[in-house]
Amino acid sequence: MVMPTMSALEGAFCRSAPWRLAERRVVSWAIQGVSLAGDVLEIGGGSGATAGALARANRSLRLTTTDYDPVMVGAARKRLAKYPHVAARQADATQLLFDDKNFDFVVSCLMLHHVVDWEKAIAEVARVLRPGGIFIGYDLTASRAASWVHLADRSPHRFIERGAFEPVLEQVGLDAIGLRYSFGGRVLRFTARKPALSA
Repeated sequence: MVMPTMSALEGAFCRSAPWRLAERRVVSWAIQGVSLAGDVLEIGGGSGATAGALARANRSLRLTTTDYDPVMVGAARKRLAKYPHVAARQADATQLLFDDKNFDFVVSCLMLHHVVDWEKAIAEVARVLRPGGIFIGYDLTASRAASWVHLADRSPHRFIERGAFEPVLEQVGLDAIGLRYSFGGRVLRFTARKPALSA
């Protein structure tokens, strides 16, 4: 199953100046104090706002941001052209085009609910993470308010029910090391680690 492209309304919003400003402020909250290093993959990176914030904060990262929508990838490439350590690529989060054990970190900010088969996306995250690697980010959980917004713009979605995330992490071999519900339980921040190889 492939990911859907964004609706026209959502795509326009994700390329807008207000979203870029908001995303800059949200990145540190989403990353939860974790210091990213090495090879970093962002899934569902949209127009590159998060990648830009990460690139500015740490120019030693080798950062690859991806999105399924080619329009978003084009916008990200323009925005990120000044950062030689960042690449923007088109990719389906449920069928990532990267080799096994390729990244030290995978970042996902507000995109998993757009993947109807988000469990498969998390399995792909586990596959491309190196042993000891970390999956980190945030997303919307199932709520009436979130459903209203997404029904209004008609974008495909499937929200994460509270309590559904943890078993999926366990099933794909990731250890939950931080799950925090915010805004009345409507937003989930997560940090999960792929176990390191035993000595």
